[in-house]
Amino acid sequence: QVQLIESGGGLVQPGGSLRLSCAASVNIFSITAMGWYRQAPGKERELVATITRGSRTNYANSVKGRFTISRDNARNTLYLQMNSLKPEDTAVYYCNAAHIDTYWGQGTQVTVSS
Repeated sequence: QVQLIESGGGLVQPGGSLRLSCAASVNIFSITAMGWYRQAPGKERELVATITRGSRTNYANSVKGRFTISRDNARNTLYLQMNSLKPEDTAVYYCNAAHIDTYWGQGTQVTVSS
């Protein structure tokens, strides 16, 4: 079992920045891939960014150039640095780990509004 706990969400003005963290209950060095997904009200959950064990990254077109995913294996933590935030980035952000099974965190709310 892998437990994931997100933090770092909140209310931010358009153009602002936030950094999300996802603390894992296991050593993430061996996890095949981790990622961030988001779900806005009335919409399906969508991929934001992923990072593999070899640190290969992939981003949704809507966040390329603004968001950066990274992992700190020593701290067993996944990060998502979000810059130049837009109102359309408002959603619940979920951490995901894929290793034999798929695991999800409980989500953290990000609201971008003036």
